[in-house]
Amino acid sequence: MLFVEYPKCSTCQKAKKWLDQHQVPYTDRHIVEENPTAAELKEWHERSGLELKRFFNTSGRLYKEMGLKDRLPQMTDQEKIELLASDGMLVKRPLIVEEHFVLAGFKEKEWEEVLLK
Repeated sequence: MLFVEYPKCSTCQKAKKWLDQHQVPYTDRHIVEENPTAAELKEWHERSGLELKRFFNTSGRLYKEMGLKDRLPQMTDQEKIELLASDGMLVKRPLIVEEHFVLAGFKEKEWEEVLLK
């Protein structure tokens, strides 16, 4: 299982602590040092079943500076994926990437249902 995070993010720190407490094995990946590629993001989006907007860090500074709230509705999925691949700070985190599912963001109840079954 891949755990994609920004180490300074408090939510990522909480999620990592949760994984460790529940002894869930994972491989760590720093989202800025190794930003997901457009191909990875496309595959993860398809695997997740989530709306593509869920992959954006909507509370992030860069998202707000770029005015993406207003721009995203006019963009194609491919344009959104390429934008996400351009800067890890635009990507919602943490991300859990597993062969059969992808989780975006840390929601403890959702993680319990999916990771502790």
